[in-house]
This record gives sequence, C-alpha cells and structure tokens, in this order.
Amino acid sequence: MTEPRPETLALLARLVAFPTVSAESNLALIDFAEHHLRQAGLVTHRLPSPDGTKAGLMARLGEGRGGVMLSAHSDVVPAEGQGWSRSPFAMSRRGDRLYGRGTTDMKGFLAAMLSLAARAGKAAPARPLMLAISYDEEVGCTGIREMLPGIEALGWRPELCIVGEPTGMRPAIGHKGKAALVATCHGTAGHSSLAPRHVNALHLAAEFIAALRRIQGEYAASARTDPAYDIPFSTVHAGRMQGGAALNIVPDRAVVEFELRHLPGDALSDFQDRLRCEIARILAPFRAQDEAADIRIALTNTYPGHDIAPDHPAVQEVVRHCGDPRRIKVAYGTEAGYFTRLGIPTVVCGPGDMERQGHKPDEFLALPQLALCERMLDRLLAGLR
Repeated sequence: MTEPRPETLALLARLVAFPTVSAESNLALIDFAEHHLRQAGLVTHRLPSPDGTKAGLMARLGEGRGGVMLSAHSDVVPAEGQGWSRSPFAMSRRGDRLYGRGTTDMKGFLAAMLSLAARAGKAAPARPLMLAISYDEEVGCTGIREMLPGIEALGWRPELCIVGEPTGMRPAIGHKGKAALVATCHGTAGHSSLAPRHVNALHLAAEFIAALRRIQGEYAASARTDPAYDIPFSTVHAGRMQGGAALNIVPDRAVVEFELRHLPGDALSDFQDRLRCEIARILAPFRAQDEAADIRIALTNTYPGHDIAPDHPAVQEVVRHCGDPRRIKVAYGTEAGYFTRLGIPTVVCGPGDMERQGHKPDEFLALPQLALCERMLDRLLAGLR
C-alpha cells in the first residue's frame, strides 16, 4: 500500500487548516478531534491548560489492562517569514508529496491516529486503544508536562506508547535530554574612558562562554558516549548574548542564553555543579576589584531524555509492525521521556523526515510514509483484538 486511505488524507487536510502555532490556541482543533473520537465510540477526557486557552485530549476505546497508546502533539512551529511558495495552512498535493505546515511534524501521525480510531470503533478491541493529544510541544514540551497529573489520575497503564514524531517509520529508542538556561552577568557601569575602574559585564559573559567551551571539551573527551547518535556525547551551546547600552558606557549587565543536550549518563545536576565551580573561578579576580561582580544562573526549561533497551518487548512489537528492524536514536527531543516517567514503555516512530522536512518552508510529507504509518497502526489494532 503506497496510497493512504482517503479518509486519512481528508483528516490531515482538516488538521493542517487549524493554524495551531504554539503561540495560539489549539481549542478549535481539540473540539474537532474530540467530536471525531466520540463519534467513533471513544471515551474522551479533556485536560485544559492552566490559563484555559489550550487543552490536551485523552481518549480510550475498550476496557481491561495493557493495550497501546498513540501520542501526538497538536501544535506547530510558525510559518511566517520562512518564504513559503504556497499557503502553509491549506494542504496541497504535488506528486507523492503533501505540503502544509505540520504535515511531517506531526499532524500526519495525528491524522493516522484519528483515522484508526474510526476503524477501531466499529468493533471494540479486547485490549484498549488509547490516544493522547498534547499542546505546546514545540516550546519545550510544556503542554505534556502540565498534562501529566491528569494523565496519571486516569490510571491508564498501556504496555506500549508510540510517540509518532517523524523517524522515517524507523523505531527510535532514544534521544538526549535538554536544559535551557540563562546566565545573567552583573558588573558596574561607568564611562568607557575609565573602563579599568569598572567591572565590564560583557567581559564576564565572555569568560563564561569560554567556560562553556571548556565543559563541552570535557564532554567530548569523556568515556560516556553513545555511537548511536550523530553527535555521540553531550553538547553545550551558547545561542544568544545581549548586553551594553552604548560604545562609551561600560556595561553593567549582560545575558547569555545557553543549553545542554545530555546523554542519560550525564545528569543535569552534575552540569550545574560544574557551572558553579567555573563561576567561582571566573568571579574571583573580578570581585577583587568590586564585590558587585556576579553571575547568576536560571533554568528556564527542561525535558527528559529517552532511552529504552533495544530488546525491550515494546520495541520488538513496534519492529514487528513497522517492518524495519533498525533501531535508531534521534537528535531532537520528544515527549517520550514523560511517558517513560509514568512507567509506560515508549518508542518513537512516525512518518516523515525531521531533518529534511520538519520546521522548513514548504514542509511536506511523502504519501508512502503515511501509508507505511497506516499499515503499522492497522497491525497494532489487529494485535489488540
């Protein structure tokens, strides 16, 4: 089968038409999905965001223990300013490609989930089928984090969860965790003609970035590596620096935004301890000049990594159904680690290529990929009956 079902294509077109950029509400899409799932006979549970402008959705068909959960996020990254050659929120087809924002990341899998639910509802499976639809994945997995208490309260414990992020329909058994942090460097302002009398916050920031590079070198030289990743070690990255009011003013404040993407063996707490040591070393000569010198670190967001054994029964089941025995690990983050925290064995597997298609102008999903996804889900459903 190289052509997806017409009903799946129609669902994907509807989903793409909802401009669920993370900064906007997703409630219209959730209304649509909830109506569709209830019509198919599933029981639904809506999990509103704290401010009520967004919601996650949980749905279930069938009773008993075990079963399978399918998970997708509803939000997409912005298309504005990317130079699209077509309307990003009106799905179009050219050859075997479906164009539109979110076709790959990850409304293609969401459409396949909803389509499967309609087929499953015609005859309830012996073991339950569960669906999870989240919000705000694209801004640091904040939605699923807010949904966790509600998910846990439901008491659902499937034997397998598939997070359908684009992996080219290969089972992904791991990804790194991520922490986003901000360093605020405090100095003392003054006229630049008297610069040596003042603590330059940008100079503090430069020293701090040099320290990040030293830590990165330590990770690269460490024995803790995983060759399954393109970059086999934990990485530290300074992404943005701001500071200074004018050329002739010694800046008293500078801000560095940076991140850690870490292997399971490299704990965030260890990285934070290492930062404290470096900061103490950096500040010593500056504070000898002025006690006001300081570097303060704030953790702005974090999500857990994911790692499941390649021979775990959940992985073996996905391999059987997707037809590809290759286990991979991906560079990007997903919500998989949060389901793992709930004790749910989780594998990432979905249609599309994140590196080539995700987040790009003229994002597209290849029809054969969506068809392969449908085949995997059909096999999963057959196994529940």
